[in-house]
Amino acid sequence: MIEATISLVDPASVLTLFGARDQHVRQIRDSLRVNITHREGKIRVAGDEASVARATEALEELKTLAEKKGGLEPDEVRNVLFRVRGGDSLTSTMIDVQHAGQVVKPLTSGQSSYIAALRNYDLVFATGPAGTGKTYLAVAVAVEALKNQQTRKIVLVRPAVEAGESLGFLPGDLQAKINPYLRPLLDALREMMDYDQINRYTEQDVIEMIPLAYMRGRTLNESFIILDEAQNTTVAQMKMFLTRMGRGSKVVVSGDITQVDLPTHTRSGMSDALTRLKNIEGFCSVELTRADIVRHPLVQKIVRAYDENPRKRR
Repeated sequence: MIEATISLVDPASVLTLFGARDQHVRQIRDSLRVNITHREGKIRVAGDEASVARATEALEELKTLAEKKGGLEPDEVRNVLFRVRGGDSLTSTMIDVQHAGQVVKPLTSGQSSYIAALRNYDLVFATGPAGTGKTYLAVAVAVEALKNQQTRKIVLVRPAVEAGESLGFLPGDLQAKINPYLRPLLDALREMMDYDQINRYTEQDVIEMIPLAYMRGRTLNESFIILDEAQNTTVAQMKMFLTRMGRGSKVVVSGDITQVDLPTHTRSGMSDALTRLKNIEGFCSVELTRADIVRHPLVQKIVRAYDENPRKRR
C-alpha cells in the first residue's frame, strides 16, 4: 500500500471537492477502491499503486474544475472517473472513422453509452443540450457502418423549421433552398470524409440529405437514417418518419427538447414518441447531460445559465 498527498491552497475548497455529505469523494473511493482522508489542508490517498495514481489524477482534475466553476456536479465526477479508469472502455467505443489523421472517440461516459446504443439498437432516441455530440457521433457511427459494409446508404434528415425567425423565400433550386437546414449534418459529415468522396456518394445516392417533408411515402431498406433537430417535429411528422424504416435499417432520432421552435401549444413529436415507445423492444433512449458537452468550455456555462434561470416561453 502506498500513499499520495494533494495540497489545497484554500481549505474551504474541500467542501466543494468532496461534495455535500462527501458524495463526490465516496464516488471516487468506491470506484477506485482507495482510502481518502483530509487533514490540515491536505488530502491523503492510500491504496495500491495503480489505484492511488488514478485517484490522484481524478482529484487533481476535479480540483482544477471546481476552482474554475466554483462547484461540481455528480455527472462531472462520473466523467472524470470514466476517463482516468478507462482506456479499455474508451477503446471499445472508439469509432472506426479516420480522416485527416483524426480518430473519433467518446470524451465522456455519456457519449460512450450513446455509441454503444447506436451499435446495439435499431431505434435510438438521443436527447440533451447543445454540444453533447448527439448529431456528430450518430453521423460517425453511420459512416463507420457504411465503411464496414453494414449498411448500403446513409440518409440525413431535418425538419425545415426556422429558429424563431422567418427566412422568407430562399433563392435557387431545391438543393439551394434546403441547404441551410441540412448544413449542420453536412458539417459533421465533412469532418469524416473528404469533399470529393461526399460528392461522389451523393451523386450515387449512397448519401442522401433531405428535409423531413420529403420522407413521406418512402420505404428505406438497409439504410442508416438520422433525424436531427427532432424536437421540431409534430406528432404526425414523427409517426410518418418512424414508419419509413425498412428491412435492415437503423434509425437515430436526436434533439434538445428544451429548444422547441414549433408554434405555441403544438406538442413536440419527439417528446410524444419518447413516452409512446419506451416499452417497445428494440428501442433505446439515451439522455446526455451538461456534463457531456464537449464544445467550447463556455457552452456548458451558457447552458447552465439558461437552465438555472428559465424564462417562460411566450
